[in-house]
Amino acid sequence: MKLTRYTDYALRLMTHLAARPDELSSIREIADAHAISQNHLMKVVNDLARAGFIETVRGRHGGVRLGRPAGEVTIGEIVRHTEGHAALVECAGCVIAPACTLPRILAEAAEAFMQTLDRYPLSDLVRSREILDLILKSLAGQDANKVA
Repeated sequence: MKLTRYTDYALRLMTHLAARPDELSSIREIADAHAISQNHLMKVVNDLARAGFIETVRGRHGGVRLGRPAGEVTIGEIVRHTEGHAALVECAGCVIAPACTLPRILAEAAEAFMQTLDRYPLSDLVRSREILDLILKSLAGQDANKVA
């Protein structure tokens, strides 16, 4: 199963926020750190905020943060939200569809995939929080050097 770029961005965003649970992060900071377009990331932020995964704070010192503790959000929840429930194959118009069992098999495989992701909370992605924080800080420093 291949995840969309949108889901990739959502997982990067959520991991970034989970690595810094006591801070507000700006969309620009996150976009720069992960080499993501700010416009694309804004769409992800708006979607995840509407769904309650993250909170947004407006204003000069605003930003985004997790809406729930990282230990209470599973990777499966995020992926289900961003990927939806589309079938892995499109069978409309296929001449063998009435006799084919492939859609059922693929649906079973997709469910097993999601059950695996459901076993892992977001907090598992940031177990090495100190290392992640150092990486994120060094990326922020690189961006500051680009401006100077």
